Amino acid sequence: MFIGRDSELNALERLYKSDKFEFAVIYGRRRVGKTALINHFINDKEAIYFMGVESSEKQNLENLSQSIIEFSSGIRAETYFSSYQAALEYVFKLAEKKRIILAIDEYPYVARASKSLASTLQMLIDKYKDESKLMLILCGSSMSYMEDQVLAYKSPLYGRRTAQMKITPFSFEECCTYLKDLSDEDKALVYGIAGGTPQYLLQMSDKLSVEENIKNTYLNPMSFLYEEPVNLLKQEVREPAIYNAIITAIATGYSRMSEISTKVGESTTTCTSYIKNLINLGIIKKETPYGEKASKKTIYSIEDNMFYFWYRFVLKNSAVIARGAADLVYKRIEKQLNDYMGRIFEEICTQYLWKQLLSGNMPVEFVSLGRWWGNDPRKRSQTEIDIMGEQDSSSAIFAECKWRNESVDLDILETLIERSGLFRYTKIQYFLFSKTGFTKGCMEKAAEMGNVSLIKYEDIIDAMTHQYW
Repeated sequence: MFIGRDSELNALERLYKSDKFEFAVIYGRRRVGKTALINHFINDKEAIYFMGVESSEKQNLENLSQSIIEFSSGIRAETYFSSYQAALEYVFKLAEKKRIILAIDEYPYVARASKSLASTLQMLIDKYKDESKLMLILCGSSMSYMEDQVLAYKSPLYGRRTAQMKITPFSFEECCTYLKDLSDEDKALVYGIAGGTPQYLLQMSDKLSVEENIKNTYLNPMSFLYEEPVNLLKQEVREPAIYNAIITAIATGYSRMSEISTKVGESTTTCTSYIKNLINLGIIKKETPYGEKASKKTIYSIEDNMFYFWYRFVLKNSAVIARGAADLVYKRIEKQLNDYMGRIFEEICTQYLWKQLLSGNMPVEFVSLGRWWGNDPRKRSQTEIDIMGEQDSSSAIFAECKWRNESVDLDILETLIERSGLFRYTKIQYFLFSKTGFTKGCMEKAAEMGNVSLIKYEDIIDAMTHQYW
C-alpha cells in the first residue's frame, strides 16, 4: 500500500515530462520510504534501477552492469562494463533517442567504494546534458554524505542537479490515511508510539487495538521494532554505545547539555559532537525558546516518536520482555500513556495550526511556531507556553494543549492569558486544545473574550481526515 508523497511524485513527474536531461537528488534517513517512492514513480516508465551495496567497487560495477544490460537486452548475461565511465556513458547514449530513467539507490555505498565516481558523473553530465534525455536520480540514506558529497559546494556534482528532495516522515494527517480503521483516539496513540516513518507505521495494524499493536511489536522479542533503534544506530554510527547512552539520558528527562554530559560521563565537547550526528539522523532535535536564536536555555529532545517510545518504555523493561511478560510490561506502560502523549499532542496541535494557516483559516498569520520557556519575573519562577507564534511585533498566537480524560477548566485559559502578558503583543489569538472538551466556565469566558478558540481533538481529526472519506 503506497500512501502520501503527492508533492514529491508531482515534482518527479514534472521533471520526467520536461524531456531533457534532469538530475534529481533524493535523500533522507533510513526507513523513511525513499526506495518505495522511486519504485512507485518508475513503475510505468522505462527505467534502470540499481541499488548500491556496502561492498567493493568491482561488485557494485558488476551489479550496475547487470541492471543496464538487462534493461537494454531483456536478458541477464555474464557481461560487465570495464569501468563506471563505460557503463554510465552507455546509458547517456541510450537516452539520446528516448526518455530513460537511471536511479542509483544507496549512492553513498557506491561512491565510497569508487572515489572517482562523482568526478566521472560530473564529466559525463557536462558532456551529454544538452543532447541526452536521461533522468538521473541519486538516492541515499547517509544524510551527511548526501549533503556534503553531493549537494555541497565542494562536491564535483555541485550545480549539476536540477532538483533535490529531502524525504521526511509522514505527518499525523498522512498517518491517518493508513490508520483509517482505528478509532480517533487510537490514531493519535499509534502515531505517538510509531511516528511517521513508513517502515515503522507498516508494523502497526489498524485492525488491532493499541494494546495488541504494542504487544505485537515493542513487547515481542521476535518483532522488527523490538531492537530497531539499536540496529539502526549500528548501521549509522561507529560508537553506538555512547549514542545509546545519550538518547537514553534525553528520553529520561536530561534535556540540557550539562545534564546529558554528567549522565553519560563524557565531556560536553564530546557530547556536542555526538548530538550533532543524532540531529542529522533526525533522531534528536535542538530547541531554544521561541524567538531566541542562541540561548543558554537550549534543550534537546527526541524528535522521532518511535525512538521516544522505545527509549522511554522498552529499553528499561527489556529483561522482562525477553522472558515473555508482555502483559506485565504493558500494564506499566498503560499507566503512563496519557502523560507520554502530552508532548505528542502538542506536535499534533502544531500540525493542525499550520494546516489552518495554509487553508486561510487563521486570524493571526504567524510565520513560525515553537515552544517557549523562561523566567516569569512577576512570580520569580520558571514558566512555559506549549505553542506560540508571531506574525509581527504586534500580533501573535498562544496555545495550551491538554491530553487528559477530563474537560479543560477556566484556570487553564486564565493561566495562558497571564503567561502571554510576559510579551508585548497588542493583537492576540488564544487556542486551547483538549482531548475531551471544556467546562462550562471555560466556554463562557472564551465566548466573552472573543479571541479564544477552543479546539477538541475531534475537531482536529475532522480537519485532518475529512478530505479522505
